[in-house]
This record gives sequence, C-alpha cells and structure tokens, in this order.
Amino acid sequence: MLTVVLILNGLIGLGCLLVAWQLWRLKGQLAHTADTLTAVERKVHRVLYPAPKYISMGQSGTHHLRQSLKDKELQLQRIQQMMKLLSLGRIFWQRVFFLSQASKSGKRRIRNR
Repeated sequence: MLTVVLILNGLIGLGCLLVAWQLWRLKGQLAHTADTLTAVERKVHRVLYPAPKYISMGQSGTHHLRQSLKDKELQLQRIQQMMKLLSLGRIFWQRVFFLSQASKSGKRRIRNR
C-alpha cells in the first residue's frame, strides 16, 4: 500500500512539474508577445501622432482649392457670356454687312435653310 501511495505521489509530482514547466514556457512566450506589441504600439504612435495636424492641413488646402475652383467657374461663366455676346455681335455685323452689300448691288440674296 505504501508503494502505491509513493508511486501515485511521484506521478502527481511529475504531472505538476510538467504543468509548471509548460506555464513557465507560456510566460516567456507571453512576455515576448507583450514586448513585440509594445514596440509596435510605439511605432504606430510615432507614425500616427502628427496625423491630426496633417489632416487639418489637408482640409484647409481642400477648402482653398474649392474656393479657387468656384472663382474659376465664375470667370469661366463670364468669359462664356462675353463669347456669346461677341458671337451675337459678329452675326449682327455680318447681317448688316450682307444687307449693305445687297443694297449696294441692288440684289438680294436668298439664303438656303
């Protein structure tokens, strides 16, 4: 009976030793993982820390570009209006010239439509 108790006690001791060894290895792996995550966090912080400043700068630049685009669109509309007026003036002067030429020659030309 004493032999069985000693053998069982030895097996339980070996089992506890195995569990302790596995826990010690897990502790080392967790420590390594924690160190890696800490290093990654530092690098991410270093990269992302100035991000709000750059986002603000980008928003400001976008705002200025949109304002500039609105100004350019207004200029384009004015130029298009001037081109339409010049085109109408050209058509008007061509008709006046055509009528004056027709009245000088005494003939009226008929335009084909």
